[in-house]
Amino acid sequence: MKKLLLSLTVIALVSPDIKAQTIELFNGKDLSNWNFVLADDKVAPQDVFSVRDGVILIQGEPFGYMYTKETYSDYVLEVEWSWPEKATNSGIFLLIAEAKNPFPNGIECQLKAGNAGDLVLLGGADLAEYKQPAGERPAFPVISKQKASSEKPLGQWNKAKIEVKNGIIVVYINGQLQNKGANKIKKGYIGLQSEGGPIRFRNVRLTNILER
Repeated sequence: MKKLLLSLTVIALVSPDIKAQTIELFNGKDLSNWNFVLADDKVAPQDVFSVRDGVILIQGEPFGYMYTKETYSDYVLEVEWSWPEKATNSGIFLLIAEAKNPFPNGIECQLKAGNAGDLVLLGGADLAEYKQPAGERPAFPVISKQKASSEKPLGQWNKAKIEVKNGIIVVYINGQLQNKGANKIKKGYIGLQSEGGPIRFRNVRLTNILER
């Protein structure tokens, strides 16, 4: 019996059912592993998206976003952000189906000051939790965050932790559970938005859960 238990323990240690792979989406040096979409194609991406002192700086104008070159599913995404001048507007795009316009089909984790943690349905995207009111569908339907704002004061770094598993999105802002939504789309690009004003990002990290 002892030998059997020992054998089972060894198997469990050597052959785990899952493994985690951490990916630094931002290398801390440049944006060579990102693509860009801007509403005004006459503006050069480097004039909107840049790296200063190991931190991503997005100007906020014109509207657009930077997005990963790879698509991802079943992951935990961690992103830190802060406002260098005044608290304005931005967002983290999730499960982007096709990156081709400033508001693609995808789900935005809102970072707008006071509303961080709202889920915004972009480009015709949908979540099971969204109940459309009578009349025409809004251009950008919103599922509001569950609790009062858990954002930090201007100048401090905030942290979003977003779990995506089988299309289900769970959002934590500075450790506070703020929202949850179920999407039919289960895989897509990840983006950081330019909208409103300057914003800084750092420690953009993804832990991908790979089932064997």
